[in-house]
Amino acid sequence: MRFTQRNSLPSETAQWGAQIDLRNLPEHVAIIMDGNGRWARSRGMPRLFGHQKGVEALKKAIAFALEVGIPYLSAWAFSTANWKRPEAEVKGLMNILRRTLNKDLVEFHERGICLKVVGSRLNLPSDLLAMIEHAEQLTAPNTKLTLLINFNYDGRTDIIEATKALARKVQAGILAPEQITEEMLTAHTMTAGIPDPDLLIRTSGVVRLSNYMMWQCTFTEFVFLEKNWPDFQKQDFCNSIQKFQNCGRNFGQISA
Repeated sequence: MRFTQRNSLPSETAQWGAQIDLRNLPEHVAIIMDGNGRWARSRGMPRLFGHQKGVEALKKAIAFALEVGIPYLSAWAFSTANWKRPEAEVKGLMNILRRTLNKDLVEFHERGICLKVVGSRLNLPSDLLAMIEHAEQLTAPNTKLTLLINFNYDGRTDIIEATKALARKVQAGILAPEQITEEMLTAHTMTAGIPDPDLLIRTSGVVRLSNYMMWQCTFTEFVFLEKNWPDFQKQDFCNSIQKFQNCGRNFGQISA
């Protein structure tokens, strides 16, 4: 499955513009792609089949973001907790990332997508690390869409590692504890330089963050969908943005 072709973008954009305000889009949308395994089991298929279908759903989300002009899109592909899953499934998830980087990287680059893989690089196979580094270097100049793939990632580890980095600066005498600010800790997270998510979408009917970008999602609006991730369509993305645009965001202040 390829992304929407360039020559169809104007009509697609007009279609979505009739449903949502294209002048009031979330700058950063984060997605917890949940329910791949349940989707596969309900069809009598192995869990990895669901994960493979989940890649197709992610491509639809990427295409929608490109069509309407969302600058940042994050997708949680592999949690550090996922190492506890059966070895065959873990290897399968690694192979899915390998295939995606191998098969879709050229198109990512052509479409102006800057790819960033966010998470710990520890325990990842050396060949996969090389593929990630190549993909990030190749697409680094692109500005159409920044796509963050959260792989071997969890929110608590992100906060802990940022705290350790600040502690080392304090220990070295570079920084005084009372100088530490919220902005300083943010600058040491794995998403440094990336705006916090305005909208988070989670599928499969589960209503929780599950340790995903907890520091970054302090003021994020949440939309929880009942359907499993492989069934996610562009219209679901559009509907989620409608909900985002209809909510009053006051960031702890009093609304006008």
